[in-house]
Amino acid sequence: MPAVRRRFLVIHNPVAGRRRTRRLRTILDLLHQRHAATIELRATTGRGDAETIARVIPHGTFDAVIAAGGDGTINEVVNGLAARGTDAPAVPLGLVPLGTANVLAGELGLPGGTEALASALALGPVRDVHLGVANGRCFTMMAGAGLDAQVVEAVDVRLKRLAGKGAYAVETLAQLARLTRGAYTVRVGDRAWRVSSTIIANGRFYGGRFVCAPHACLFDDRLHICLFPSLGRWNAARYIWGVMSGRLQHFPDYEIVTTDRVTIEGPPGDPVQGDGDVIARLPVEIRLSPWRLGMIVAAP
Repeated sequence: MPAVRRRFLVIHNPVAGRRRTRRLRTILDLLHQRHAATIELRATTGRGDAETIARVIPHGTFDAVIAAGGDGTINEVVNGLAARGTDAPAVPLGLVPLGTANVLAGELGLPGGTEALASALALGPVRDVHLGVANGRCFTMMAGAGLDAQVVEAVDVRLKRLAGKGAYAVETLAQLARLTRGAYTVRVGDRAWRVSSTIIANGRFYGGRFVCAPHACLFDDRLHICLFPSLGRWNAARYIWGVMSGRLQHFPDYEIVTTDRVTIEGPPGDPVQGDGDVIARLPVEIRLSPWRLGMIVAAP
């Protein structure tokens, strides 16, 4: 069992809401009372704050950084830690998921209960996670171009706070209604595919607990390129149904290829989403980072 972690920097997105903030407070109280932890809490006030805070952590000050918020907050913290470079002493990352989908927490198998999660943060093992990089911007779980990126860019933030995942369903229907016959070119080595959308999976889960790439794994050195070749509104709706029903793997026109580097071309400036936020614009090169991030996972 690893040594108890007792010094935590907690980067918190207060927009998560009162109920989720109470959950965070309970977990931090458990860390303090049961594991004698000292905690420094830093709240973000806007986009980019979490990344800035993580980037300038003084060396040797904390045993771990905790990202408390949704997947977007976690992505900022990951990019801040990545920007420190490989010369900086490694600081493991722990999660208190407070967002809408919490995809990374699910992939890491983190427990949902407050007591179990507090124990995992204090005592859980650290595993090195491979990161994806899209035009210099890191992501942990997935990136995408096409319908899902357009939904991410256009979703109403206020509706998202009120309705959670329902906001994405509303925006998906809106995007389907005005879908045009666009196409993207995905290149891996000397091969190329013309597709309506693509998802670059670094882990199994997508949009919650849906699965596009069942063999993708954060601990493997491969990206899984999910190809949706058929164009048009009907096919887009069919692919969405396939993801939600778990039948996508049985579609004859659906394909997954693995690689450590891929390029995507399409309408210049089209959004590329990563971990639920727009992180790049087309054209984009996506590759595995040579640098890995230590993350606290649940004890086996």
